[in-house]
Amino acid sequence: MEVFIESIKNGWYALLEYLSAHVLTCLVPAFFIAGAIAVFVSKGAILKYFGPKAKKWLSYSVASVSGAILAVCSCTILPLFAGIRKRGAGLGPAIAFLYSGPAVNILAIVYTARLLGYDLGIARAIGAIAFSIVIGLIMSLIWIKEERAKLEGNENLFKAYHQGEYRKPVYISVIFFLSLLAILVFGAARMWIYAGVALVVLIVIVAISYRKPELKDWMKETGKLAWQIFPILLAGVFIAGIIKYFLPQSVVETWVGGNSIRSNFLASIFGALMYFSTLTEVPIVKALMELGMGKGPALTLLLAGPSLSLPNMIVIGRVMGARKTLTYVALVIIMAIFTGMVFGYFFT
Repeated sequence: MEVFIESIKNGWYALLEYLSAHVLTCLVPAFFIAGAIAVFVSKGAILKYFGPKAKKWLSYSVASVSGAILAVCSCTILPLFAGIRKRGAGLGPAIAFLYSGPAVNILAIVYTARLLGYDLGIARAIGAIAFSIVIGLIMSLIWIKEERAKLEGNENLFKAYHQGEYRKPVYISVIFFLSLLAILVFGAARMWIYAGVALVVLIVIVAISYRKPELKDWMKETGKLAWQIFPILLAGVFIAGIIKYFLPQSVVETWVGGNSIRSNFLASIFGALMYFSTLTEVPIVKALMELGMGKGPALTLLLAGPSLSLPNMIVIGRVMGARKTLTYVALVIIMAIFTGMVFGYFFT
């Protein structure tokens, strides 16, 4: 009974530390940014670039950063992936979209940088974007004949989205999003004067250029994201605190410490099989790092975990077959191991 109480206390202390250090200056601005992206950036405008007539450099570029717009987990991305495949998207861009959706989640990238360090946050962002493009290109090349036959005659499947949709001048949108980003960055750095200036700019641009229905939709989407993610995130932080209490430091140091092939391999397999709700992988990795997990295996887990899970693999297999699924999973695991080892070599 005493052990149970102590473990609960450990989880509670981890939760209190998280709430005091990261919510106001990190997650709250990030939720507003994610909500703004969901409302003011058209998903349809992103998806149309995956069609057969789209240029490769354009389709892969759009697919590789789609996670910043979608902000979904490894299971939520699946219906979107299946939908664009059915409507004629090429295998390469669709795979890039499939990986990028959960991996380039703007909330996850910001949270990783804030909680685990900017080196891991930047490495995760660059690695995830590069992964999506490279894996998509490799998959496309392997099944190039099959894809050419499938896409033949499907050039008119993708039509333009939201024609005539009201759009703001580019400079308005740029100022709007830059001011939101500045609040996040300066707030996280405790540079309150600059964060205050950015807040004033945001208020002015919103008052001048945005209508009440738009702001209502923004607040609604922000609240929706917070309601979907925040409770699960708190549960993840609490569970990570309990895991840290029960998991012997010697075990973590032995199996995922340092930067060996074994430690990176185990981190990638663990990440690929486990299901992480959006953002929950970050506090779990933090707890493991505090127990001795190396930076290389930490990045390996962050790159393999969000985009894969056992349920995710089963659904992907039904959409595109066992061979393509096994190839995709193997590519993610191999690239995660390699990237983690390189990162661990230079940054440990």
